[in-house]
This record gives sequence, C-alpha cells and structure tokens, in this order.
Amino acid sequence: MSESQLIEYKESWRDEYLKWICGFANAQGGVLYIGKRDDGSVCGVADSKKLMEDIPNKVRDVLGLIVDVDLMNENGLNVIKITVEENPYPVNYKGEYHYRTGSTKQLLQGSALTNFLLRKTGKNWDSIPFENITVEDLDKESFDIFHREAIRSGRMSKDDLKLSNLELLEKLNLLDGTMLKRAAVLLFHRNPEKWITGSFVKIGFFENDADLRYQDEVHGSLMIQADRVIDLLYTKYLTAEISYDNITRIEHYPFPKDAIREAIFNALIHQDFSVGVPVQISVYKDKLYISNDCVFPANWTTETLMKKHRSLPHNPDIANTFFRAGFIESWGRGIEKICRLCKEYGISEPEYTVHPNDIMMMFKANMIAVTQKDDTVNDTVNDTVNAILALIKQNPSITYEDLTKKTGKSRRTISRIITELKTTGTIVRVGSDKTGHWMINQ
Repeated sequence: MSESQLIEYKESWRDEYLKWICGFANAQGGVLYIGKRDDGSVCGVADSKKLMEDIPNKVRDVLGLIVDVDLMNENGLNVIKITVEENPYPVNYKGEYHYRTGSTKQLLQGSALTNFLLRKTGKNWDSIPFENITVEDLDKESFDIFHREAIRSGRMSKDDLKLSNLELLEKLNLLDGTMLKRAAVLLFHRNPEKWITGSFVKIGFFENDADLRYQDEVHGSLMIQADRVIDLLYTKYLTAEISYDNITRIEHYPFPKDAIREAIFNALIHQDFSVGVPVQISVYKDKLYISNDCVFPANWTTETLMKKHRSLPHNPDIANTFFRAGFIESWGRGIEKICRLCKEYGISEPEYTVHPNDIMMMFKANMIAVTQKDDTVNDTVNDTVNAILALIKQNPSITYEDLTKKTGKSRRTISRIITELKTTGTIVRVGSDKTGHWMINQ
C-alpha cells in the first residue's frame, strides 16, 4: 500500500515526525508507520520497546494529544503503528500549524492559516462581523439590483422582497447578532474597498503578454460588480461577428456569454479577499483568462474541479446571496455548466491552472468567428472610408454632422476615421473648421 492522505511511512523515529502527527490531527486523521520504507516494505525498528514508551509521552507533551501507539510484527520485524484521530480544535507543534494534504505535510502560513483557524472554530472568512457599519450605511442601488435579479430568477418571492433591508439581511443570514457580516459589506456597501483592499475586478486587453493596450476597473459592491462587469466586457472588450437571418441581426461572440458570466461569478464568490488582490480578466484576440486568489478544500486538484463535486464555496454567505439573486447555480454545478456551454458553442472546455493560492481559467476563442469577425470589421471600415472620401469629393464643404447622417456611423467613428485620413495625408483641411473645406490628395 502506497502513501496517501491517511498513511505515512518512516523507516525510523525522529522527534520532528511529531509535525506529521500534528498534520494528521489538523486534517482527516491518519496512520504513521515507523519501520517501513516509502514503498510500504518493512525494514523494522530496533528500539521498539523504548519508542513504545517515548512516543505517546512526546505526543502528549508537545501536541497535547492522546494517540494509539501499537507494536506490530510483520515478516518477523517490529513495526510501530501510530493512529491519529482528526482533532476538532487546531493543533500546533511549537507554535507551528501543520496540515496533511494528499501524501504531503504542509506548514500553514498567511491566509491559509487564517482560514484553517476560522474553519476549526466553525467560522468562514466572510462570516466575521464588522463593527461600526450599520444597515443605513449600505447602498440602495445594490439592494435594487438584488431585488430585480431575485424576482427575475424566481429564487425569492415578491413577499420576501417586500421586507426591509434589515429583514432581508437577516433572511440571507448576513447578520451576526446585530452586526453586519463581512459578506454583507462586500455585497451591499458602495465602497467595500475602504475596509477590504482589492475587492474589485480588473479587466485588460492585451495585444500579447507584454503589451497591455487598455484596461478598466469595476468598483463598488459585489452586486454592482456582478451587474456591470459582463456588460463592460461584451461591449468594450469583445467584438461580435454580425450576420443576418432574413432581417434578424445575429451577434456571435468569440466566447459564450453565459459561460463567461458563470466563471466570473464563481471567481467572485471563491475569491480570497484577505489577500488584497482583485479578480483579474485578461482579454486577448484568441483567448480570455479569468484569475482569482482562492483557498481550495484539502486534496482538491484540477481533476476534482472537472468532475461532479460538492459545493464548497470559500465564502458561503456570499455564495448563498449570489444564488438567491440567480447569479450562480448551486450544488457544485458551475464548472459542469461552463463546460457544457462551451461544448454547445463549439469551443473547447476551459483549461485550468491551479496553484496553492490561486486559480486561472483560460477560454479559447472560436477562431472561425474571430477570423470572420476581423474580415467583417476590416471590410466595414474600408467601406466607411470609401464612403467618406466619396462624400467629400461630392461636397468638399461637407460637415461632420452630414457625414454622420449620410454614412449612418457615429460621430466618434467619423472623427476617428477623419483623423486617420488627415494623419496619412489622404485629406487636408483648408481654412477653418466652420468656413473651410476638405481637399483630397490623389
């Protein structure tokens, strides 16, 4: 039997192995064998009688635990079996907190340690109460967004939404006694960054990994971020291929909108806000990345994510509110839904890169749509340029307003194209803007 989450082999005893016992106690428990090699083969221990007395005493004195220590005989050799039960309270080794994950032992530090200690005391990061912030300090627009979406999704009744803001927060389990939880502040305060640094979304468009062309930040409550980030992404950062079915206009974006929405909302509810780093969306011509800092449940891997799994949100109070608003699915079906939507859209499933403290999801664009989109955009721009030149040739004194009306393009588009034509020397303005005229250089 190989080493696993619940089994560890050591050839001989060292006092530092108390760290492994500490790790088992803080996780799911486990068994430490002394007298076995890493592959599970028996090598035996020579001083088993002394160890049978020393180990229980050292575990008790250093860790404050009582463990079962048994002497076994395998193939004529002595093996010591130390059985460790999961402890309901945090266990430390000389001030250090160790944790068993997979077949390794990890020293918990930073946010991982904070979240471990909170879980052991029955708390989550988003359930800690805030002092000196009241319901009156929360944002009306954020509540309005929740009301609108909750009614649309049907996950709360109209009678529920007639409650006062305080009664609604109580129903959503966002109060700790009379105090607001962190989740309530993040969800409904206009400026949660005043207390929780990095609680916003950053979006950037990249020509390549080293060339950031432009970027935006979406601030405000999580309700406001959820309401605005998708619209910003699909109106400014992603361009649709336009086609027509008879007179019906059809827009086909490089990524399925519902899948991207689900992924972004999942990033928000699983975000480790204690790190102070925002959720980040990086847009390229042919791909899109969504990354967020998070704390995964013990032993979770990329494979765990891609399979059906329990819903274990890092911020359960935030997740519950997002669910009640209809923003997300429940019961761990978010990734399953994203993969299905990508398949239906004709693109591959997203690729996940999982690190100890963050996760990055990468969507590949529908390249046929991207190519067709670029061709369509280029053709459209060329047609508009030719139309402007033709109109100037017909009437050298034509105004911006007339160009806008005759081409059907916005004033901003006309201004941009005119600027480009002047820069390249294709046209020249003679005289003032009011009384002058255009001249085309042939």
